[in-house]
Amino acid sequence: MDHRRIGRQTVRLQDPPSVVSYANIGGKMERNGPLADTFDELDDDPFFGKKTWEQGESAMQSRAVRRALNKGGLKGDDLDYIFAGDLLNQCIGSSFGLREFGIPFWGIYGACSTMGEGLALAAMLIDAGFARHAAAVTSSHFCTAERQYRMPVPYGSQRTPTAQWTATAAGCCILGSRGDGPYVTHATCGRMVDLGITDPNNMGAAMAPAACDTLSALFRETRTRPSDYDLIVTGDLGQLGHDVVVDLMDRNGFDMTRNYTDCGLLLFDREKQDMHAGGSGAGCSASVLSGHLLRGMQEGKWERIVFAPTGALLSPTSSFQGESIPSICHAVVLSRTKQEV
Repeated sequence: MDHRRIGRQTVRLQDPPSVVSYANIGGKMERNGPLADTFDELDDDPFFGKKTWEQGESAMQSRAVRRALNKGGLKGDDLDYIFAGDLLNQCIGSSFGLREFGIPFWGIYGACSTMGEGLALAAMLIDAGFARHAAAVTSSHFCTAERQYRMPVPYGSQRTPTAQWTATAAGCCILGSRGDGPYVTHATCGRMVDLGITDPNNMGAAMAPAACDTLSALFRETRTRPSDYDLIVTGDLGQLGHDVVVDLMDRNGFDMTRNYTDCGLLLFDREKQDMHAGGSGAGCSASVLSGHLLRGMQEGKWERIVFAPTGALLSPTSSFQGESIPSICHAVVLSRTKQEV
């Protein structure tokens, strides 16, 4: 066990699991964004054929899983486990959307970091020999998130300059003990970081310190530098959080100016789509990974990337009570080969 755990927060996968298949689903705003052609399915109907927005979010998760299974030539029975989560109370987007599959289910919550958490847990489970195939799926929906965390959509409240647009999207990634890659070679579990930010409309500032903490741990414990990777992607910090990460990491001796971006800056066109600070939501990083990033790796655009989604662990109740916002970031290293970093 010691040869796998290479630091306080980081593990090295002895037999790195492979990405077997992936799929993503998006809505109208995603169709109008720069990554539209990387989606498997885009639907302009915010209800996705259902009666409520929450049911629509569940439908996205279900569709994403079905798409990933079909693309991988798999059936539901081929999955030993599925890790899933979303932003809704009690994660009903996941539990209601996946109940029909009958797959052993691990419900997880890391807010917008959930896809990183799910991938890490699935990879470790497979590497340890407890599963042959496991999936990670995550979603978010603009209308369900606004209704739960801020103002009802019909209210028409004005968005602050630091606000981000919650993606209406879902992403699913299936890992297997065998496959042609990309492979999950390392996973770094984040720590909760809270620097006292209390504004729920400034998620980038709240989550950026957590991203710095996790990325610093990954680089330190793997004895690597940012330049050892082709791409480092956080999510979903938006423009403000991205700039904070660059500044804080520079103070820690890491140059992030050459190969670092954020899923919240990739999914939408901030200016043309009036996204203010950028995109957010658990479905933002999940859909960018399960399309743009993994497709790019398979096409040879990148050999090795760090996927490090971030999450703000708040609730409407905690915000109403004046609590600050504890945040977290979970990172995985994806490589086209099984070689060690």
